[in-house]
Amino acid sequence: MSTSSCIGISTMKPCCGIVIGYKSSSLFGLSVPKLNNPVIHNNLSKSLSKSAHHRRFHCHSVNNRSRIIGNKSVVNLNRRAFNVSDSSWGQSNVFTSHVDMDRVRDVLVIPKVSSDIRNHSISIESHINEKGFENIYIQGGLNVNPLMIKKIETGNDVVKEEDKSNRIEINGTNVNIDYLKGLNETASKVEREVSEIEKEAWKLLQGAIVNYCGNPVGTVAANDPADKQPLNYDQVFIRDFVPSALAFLLNGDAEIVKNFLLYTLQLQSWEKTVDCYSPGQGLMPASFKVRTAPLDGSDGAFEEVLDPDFGESAIGRVAPVDSGLWWIILLRAYGRITSDYALQERIDVQTGIRLILNLCLSDGFDMFPTLLVTDGSCMIDRRMGIHGHPLEIQALFYAALRCAREMLIVNDGTKNLVTAVNNRLSALSFHIREYYWVDMKKINEIYRYKTEEYSTDAVNKFNIYPDQIPSWLVDWIPEEGGYLIGNLQPAHMDFRFFTLGNLWAIISSLGTIKQNEGILNLIESKWDDLVAHMPLKICYPALEYEEWHIITGSDPKNTPWSYHNGGSWPTLLWQFTLACVKMGRPELAQRAVDLAEKRLSLDQWPEYYDTRSGRFIGKQSRLFQTWTIAGFLTSKKLLENPEKASLLFWDEDYDLLETCVCALSKTSRKKCSRIASRSQNRA
Repeated sequence: MSTSSCIGISTMKPCCGIVIGYKSSSLFGLSVPKLNNPVIHNNLSKSLSKSAHHRRFHCHSVNNRSRIIGNKSVVNLNRRAFNVSDSSWGQSNVFTSHVDMDRVRDVLVIPKVSSDIRNHSISIESHINEKGFENIYIQGGLNVNPLMIKKIETGNDVVKEEDKSNRIEINGTNVNIDYLKGLNETASKVEREVSEIEKEAWKLLQGAIVNYCGNPVGTVAANDPADKQPLNYDQVFIRDFVPSALAFLLNGDAEIVKNFLLYTLQLQSWEKTVDCYSPGQGLMPASFKVRTAPLDGSDGAFEEVLDPDFGESAIGRVAPVDSGLWWIILLRAYGRITSDYALQERIDVQTGIRLILNLCLSDGFDMFPTLLVTDGSCMIDRRMGIHGHPLEIQALFYAALRCAREMLIVNDGTKNLVTAVNNRLSALSFHIREYYWVDMKKINEIYRYKTEEYSTDAVNKFNIYPDQIPSWLVDWIPEEGGYLIGNLQPAHMDFRFFTLGNLWAIISSLGTIKQNEGILNLIESKWDDLVAHMPLKICYPALEYEEWHIITGSDPKNTPWSYHNGGSWPTLLWQFTLACVKMGRPELAQRAVDLAEKRLSLDQWPEYYDTRSGRFIGKQSRLFQTWTIAGFLTSKKLLENPEKASLLFWDEDYDLLETCVCALSKTSRKKCSRIASRSQNRA
């Protein structure tokens, strides 16, 4: 008896070589007979993926860590062939195997698959033969040769003869009865049982839903029945609704998310004026509220109206720069999870995307690709010294640009915009990776900087004075790992660690693979500082003493280790979970989720926690905060369904690294900074 193998090498990026050994009609060590009995046939199809787990699978990866990648294989067990035919290879992030067995299709999902952006390596071996009779090997690289098929003959006596005592004959076909065991077990026994805390959280999330004209359109920021002065916590905030939207989407409820996207899109075109001045046309509101208004000329009749806030009512009258970015990110997530791409292709939705992009990409005085914003224009919506080019805005900006790049319909009217998006993505990724990243090595370089350099070849381009390195950082930065600093301006580096910006740098691949791993390594190393009793610190360290007086203006809400000044925010949990799942570190996210689960319900789901270790409920924290509830539920869903999590993050796009606007210029005055730093991009 002889067996055959075939090797297929695809030309898609990242390319993959596939080696499959097979015998007769077996896959992953399963000998699946052809059945004529429809009852046995259907039952067997239901249990195929379960039977596959009777084999032992080995996934080999760098540093013993697995990342989710997107590989799809379609296998017909009645043919001696293996096909890879998914153009999104390396884009979607689930490894699935579709088995066609007399028109019966089963799906085997392997969420923990080894992945490296440049070097994919997976080995799945059958233990029927320790020499690896059956295996799958995927090796990735760039610039590969076209498809080649190579036939390999292997010897006889590879598989031990099966014990015939466990086989029966059905309609002339021998069937292994081991495959038929447990066919009547219900799916509920396999699924994880929902805890009482999760049931409570879902009930609270449902209770926070806001309806407009009978349709769900969002969730209020907080729904504390004991709160007699809700201020604006009874409104629907765009940034606050994102974790709620993801929880609903991951739970199979898409209606509320679709309504939210369309109604907020309508609000984009509303008139917005502060002191006789109107901001850009593409500005999205920070929040909106459903109000009732009497109908003109009607006795006692009322109508519901949406009342948006573009910042004209906000504390400090700051426009919400991040609202439009979150809206684009959520629009992509909706399409990826529901496969309803018709929504993003609508003319009004395409127009909304273009308006936001035009607002963000408009020409200004800046010499760098980062967005220039004022203090309080994002989640940190009070004065905290983040004006300039804060990391949080840059990371969300980068993610939104990548979303828009996927969703924009390219035609004569948008091709210039698409080009501008590509150029900005390329420049922004280089800028953040090169100038925002700090680790022990980089800090030592800054410590030895020369200042007042007047040259296009200057090393200290921003004229950073070494004395700016804070004393706390010298002892705090670990030997392994690093992070992206909070802000960068001429003669100023904000060395504080801002969690949201660093997490989104991982999720969107704004950082390099090495940098992304370094960020998680730092969080793990400094767990007692950044997580402690409640995940996660919004920033570290807190501003204290004179710094607090000068930078916050003596803000009584942002006292040291409270609120935005070093407070602990449970809503950051879902973003931490998504970053960990992407980098193959779900155990780190699970550790944080378990920590939060012990307290959140008992503490009545607070908005934030105070003190250096997050032991106290925030002194002005609202209870039953919706994005605390939704962040917890979304984290649970992401850990339970890592294949769904893979739809929400991005892998490295190497085409962007090769795009440089400098190449379009013929002047000798321009010198590309990438040549000296290309190795950093390849890290």
